[in-house]
Amino acid sequence: MRRIALPPRHAPRSTRAPRLSPGAVSGDTWTVLLRLAQPDDAIAVAELHVRSWQVAYRGLLFDDYLDALQPEVWAQRYTFADPDPLKPATILAQERDVICGFATIGPSGGEDTDSAGELLALYVDPERHGVGVGRALIHEARARLARQGFREACLWVLLGNERAERFYRIDGWSPDGARRPAMVAGFSVEDIRYRRPLP
Repeated sequence: MRRIALPPRHAPRSTRAPRLSPGAVSGDTWTVLLRLAQPDDAIAVAELHVRSWQVAYRGLLFDDYLDALQPEVWAQRYTFADPDPLKPATILAQERDVICGFATIGPSGGEDTDSAGELLALYVDPERHGVGVGRALIHEARARLARQGFREACLWVLLGNERAERFYRIDGWSPDGARRPAMVAGFSVEDIRYRRPLP
């Protein structure tokens, strides 16, 4: 568990009242707490997970499918605080008592990347895009994978998710040419793989 100081905030991206750090003003630095997820975090993480999918994948997946996503269902999939090192671990970014992002890491299951770690997921509350939460999470994710002995990491990105691809390229990840097809609610999609050395 550690705290990360993030750069000064800019003006809100929407007219909605800010949900986090109501006392913060432009020019102030602010901090997020990075910690491992616990079972009690499941619903809050699932709510953020669903919101992120509904924003990130709008236009890439069926609207009806995205609109029908239920956090209560997603929360049941998580295995937070599992001590098995071969199981995924989820890092949370928390400001005060609100979770604003998460990253999930674990060993890679790929036949040609079986000695690599994998960034299995990284999502930030859409209202907190562009303020450093994602950078803090991916840095911590890479550092944890390196401490586990991995020298390389990989991740998969949904083809067409240009925002995510830009983010990963800035962080030093590169596509390696691998692709995998998948079906999501009857929608045919394709993922592309990125890799980078650690940390």
